[in-house]
Order: sequence, then structure tokens, then C-alpha cells
Amino acid sequence: MSKNRRIPFGYMMQNGIITTNPAEVLAVLTIFSEYMAGKSLVSIAINMKVPYSEDKIWNKNMVKRVLENEKYLGTDIYPQLISEDVFRAVNERKSAKATSLCIISDELQEVRSLTVCNKCGKRLFRTKAELWDCRNHECRPFLFKMTDEMLTGAILNILNTVIANPMLIEAEATVSEYIPTSEILCKQAEINRAIDNSTKTAEEIRNDILRLTELKYKNCTYSDVSQKTALLKSLINDRIQLNSLNTGLLRSCVKRITVSHSCVIEAEFINGVIIRNETERSDDNGSGSKCKDNSC
Repeated sequence: MSKNRRIPFGYMMQNGIITTNPAEVLAVLTIFSEYMAGKSLVSIAINMKVPYSEDKIWNKNMVKRVLENEKYLGTDIYPQLISEDVFRAVNERKSAKATSLCIISDELQEVRSLTVCNKCGKRLFRTKAELWDCRNHECRPFLFKMTDEMLTGAILNILNTVIANPMLIEAEATVSEYIPTSEILCKQAEINRAIDNSTKTAEEIRNDILRLTELKYKNCTYSDVSQKTALLKSLINDRIQLNSLNTGLLRSCVKRITVSHSCVIEAEFINGVIIRNETERSDDNGSGSKCKDNSC
């Protein structure tokens, strides 16, 4: 079993005193140098030759811990390995890279988990410019710009429309039924003949009966649309109009959101009902939009 390090990488215990580990010190200096040279945490981890600890393979989190370890600046116990200027420069660079990433809120993360391109079915991509698009190379980009506000506004409009008009989520429910197929009827007749004429062993008949049971089960139909519609109504009944997107309600009510290449947004509710929110486009730079009912 691998053991966790008790002493930070770069140090070792010698005669009861924490001192430097020459091989690991060189590795620490290499990590700081390569990060400042622009290498990623992953690439640095892949190229590390000195093991992090017994049975431990380097990964980006280990590299990150080295870069953030203030003990390398020196304390009463730990000898200094990195100068303050280098340590500060590296961590300022790391902070700058972190803030430059495309950070997405919990609300948009929930929307993104449900939203796909209606052509290819792939999840949409959100850019740093807060625009949504289909980046599937087998598909094609959207014809218009789709912003955070447009997407969440359209979804909010759909939810408010359903809250105001619960009848919109009524769905036709199929009654559960069982109609035997010709394969089932033939298998049943085969079993009956084998039992009557003793042409098969008990084990063979048992296997045939299990196969018949499997066929019957697969041929049974069951629809839970009525239950899901009732659940939807219980979630929206007596609910006031939303001023902002309620991710809990969205997650409970909506199965999938699709966006067309002309930015028509549809929400498929858990009972299969699909409600569309169409946006009108202006010709100003191809990116103006407004909801037809002006409720976005």
C-alpha cells in the first residue's frame, strides 16, 4: 500500500532534523522553472523523473501543490528552496491563468447539462465571450449569436408560459397493453406439444418456458406519462411567475432543451411534451433578438 508523504517534497528527515533532499530539490526547481516557461501542470507531471513518493505517480494536483507550498520560502524548520520573487511570480501567473478560464455559474452549468444541438444531439459549447454554439465538426455553427441572456431568457419564458397555462403540458397517455406476437404464440404451442407428447426433457421445457417469459415481458407495454404529467402539475400548480431561472424546478420538470441552428429553443418536459420558444431576428449584425411575446 502506498504511503502519503509526511514531509513536503524536496525535504527529508536526517538525524531527527528536516533537511533538503538533493534529487527532489532539483525537481522542485525544475517544476517552478518549467511552469514559468509556459508548460502546463499536466505536461510537467508527465515529464517528472523523480518519484513524488513511494508508489505515487505524478499528476497535475501534485505539481500544483508544489507550486503553492510556502514552506519552500523557508521557515524555522524547513530550509529555503525558492526565492520570494520566483514564488510570487509563479503564483501570480497561476492566478492569472485561473481567472482567464471560462468560468460558468451553477445556473448556467445546469442549463448546459440539459441543452443540446437539435441537429446532432451533442452538448452545446459556451465560449469565453459567453456565447453558445455547436462545435461538433460533423455538424455546423449556429446562424446567429446565442448569448447567456437569450438562452436563459427563453427557458424562463417557457417555464412561465407553462406556469400560466398548465394545460399546455397535458400529454396523451397510452394504456398499458399486452398483445402476443406470432413468435410468442409459436413458442407457447411448441411448449404445449412438448408437454403433451413428452418430446423434451424437463430441463429443456424449463428453458423454453424461461424464453417464453422473456418474450412476453419484452412485448408488454407500459406508459408512465400520466404519472409524470401529474407530477409536473404538482410542481407548477399555484406557483407564481418566475423573475429568474429556478434551476431546481428546471431540473425537476425538463428532460432536455434543444437549440436549432436558427436559435429556436425547445424544452422537452419529463412527460414528453415539447414547448417551443421562438425568437425573432433583426438584420443588425445578425445578432439582434427578441421573444415574440416580449417576455424575455
